[in-house]
Amino acid sequence: MGSYIPNTGKEQLEMLKSMGYSSMDDLFAAIPDDMKLKDGLALPEGKSELEVSRIMKGIAAKNRVFSSIFRGAGAYNHYIPAVVSSVLSNESVQTAYTPYQAEISQGLLQSIFEYQTMICDLTGMDASNASVYDGAEAAAEGIAMCRDKKRNRALISAAVLPAALETVKTYCFGNEIELEIIPEKNGVTDLDYLKEHMDKSVACVYIQHPNYYGNLEDAEAIGEIVHESGAKYIMGVNPISLGVLKTPAEYGADIAVGEGQPLGLPMAFGGPYLGFMACREKMMRKLPGRIVGQTVDADGKTGYVLTLQAREQHIRREKASSNICSNQALCALAVGVYLAAMGNEGLEKAATQCMSKAHYLADQLTGAGFAVENKGDFFHEFVTVSSKDTDKVLAALEKENILGGQKLDDHRILWCCTEMNTKEDMDLLVRIVKEV
Repeated sequence: MGSYIPNTGKEQLEMLKSMGYSSMDDLFAAIPDDMKLKDGLALPEGKSELEVSRIMKGIAAKNRVFSSIFRGAGAYNHYIPAVVSSVLSNESVQTAYTPYQAEISQGLLQSIFEYQTMICDLTGMDASNASVYDGAEAAAEGIAMCRDKKRNRALISAAVLPAALETVKTYCFGNEIELEIIPEKNGVTDLDYLKEHMDKSVACVYIQHPNYYGNLEDAEAIGEIVHESGAKYIMGVNPISLGVLKTPAEYGADIAVGEGQPLGLPMAFGGPYLGFMACREKMMRKLPGRIVGQTVDADGKTGYVLTLQAREQHIRREKASSNICSNQALCALAVGVYLAAMGNEGLEKAATQCMSKAHYLADQLTGAGFAVENKGDFFHEFVTVSSKDTDKVLAALEKENILGGQKLDDHRILWCCTEMNTKEDMDLLVRIVKEV
């Protein structure tokens, strides 16, 4: 990137010294040495279009496409109606970005406005932003929304998605927010610990419902504990689960966040995804990033604008609680099309199938020598414990073109079911497991 950066070497050194570093190596010391590029990029000579096409097909042929998937842990295999890709393939909407002169792109703004409206309907909240980059970042941004001068502690459950926890740690370190992890107890957030550690210094509490292990938290009780001390309550939710579970608003949450990938986005090796964020009206002005609003022009015609934009993240960056000024526009459009196509009834059916199939598989695995670790209710993920070696179990499934659950340790597996898994798929999985 050196040729694209206008700063001279002397200017770069002065900037480094102002931050307490003596060199670029010091600045990037946190990056493991074996991951750093030392000898430049080993780029081959240019090739023709035909040659490149052949090479790419050869690389793509190495991909393993499983016929059946029983792994979730943050990315989920759901059915995506054909209308989603049909709309997204229209060249007039193929952009991942909201234009800077936003008001000239009324169609794109309307698609974002519809997305925001549906996210509010889904979560029960009053306002939504136009999305952030992914669910883990949404969790971190939600915590940043709650900080104030008198409250600088944030509590987060240990039973959240590990990627979200690591992202929150990074954000809190940069924002100088004191982060405390609430331990898990029997696969859920330890309520006794939460009660003991709530005081007037706590700005917010973040939990995930269903949590990483698939368990349903006592979300209503947690909300009551949090609000008794005057703190804000943030819930991370699986959007598909909201087809059958209460909304975050009904649990008393102030902010609802989550990963939008289950809503019409393929797993795609981890991205691009989007993080959705919604909140109560009283916190609306603290939402990061873009928000699209609906208005009327001088002739009374409906129009769409970027609203609440004159905020610190744009004009007084040193006072900003967030530096997100963009959104995942193309992914948000996919989510909007998916939700419009599924409707309330379709989403409820998808959620019901996910939950019922997960419980069927859990029962069948119990008969195959596994013990279900989940003590309470769970949605579409659950943990099993067995004396069987998890590597052998998962390897045996892979031989039959089945992607098994997520390995947690040598004897524990996190399984997931969605509407994509048939009874025949599950029975085959159980039969293979019994043979291991």
